[in-house]
Amino acid sequence: MSDRQEVATRQSSEVERKDGDASQRQGSFLRPPADVFEDAEGITIMLDMPGVSRDRLNIQADKQTLTISGDVQVALPQGMEAVLAEVQSTQYRRSFALSGELDSAQAQATLKDGVLSLRIPKRAELRPRRIEVRAT
Repeated sequence: MSDRQEVATRQSSEVERKDGDASQRQGSFLRPPADVFEDAEGITIMLDMPGVSRDRLNIQADKQTLTISGDVQVALPQGMEAVLAEVQSTQYRRSFALSGELDSAQAQATLKDGVLSLRIPKRAELRPRRIEVRAT
């Protein structure tokens, strides 16, 4: 028994997909793995979203829900086409419930090497602050 997979022996039009074309399936998304860190100033959410470019990334904060979505764009060399597609969806989507103590209007996001880093600070009035004591 061979553990190799033969992909070059079939035409790309013959490659079968279990669930149909990704553009025809609605509600079928990849759920990117996430890490959430909290400190006294706010939270940082890091998501692995390989293949998503900045212009294909969408981050929305609506009331107390944060929704992050992105489309994967796989660039193939000119004149080549895929004959095997193991990833069933080309869209990422993840939602988070936000605490009322977070200020989503002040959120900042960066995307580097397929990792999205989103920083959401706590509202200013809820952050710990040092109170200076004056001598009288």
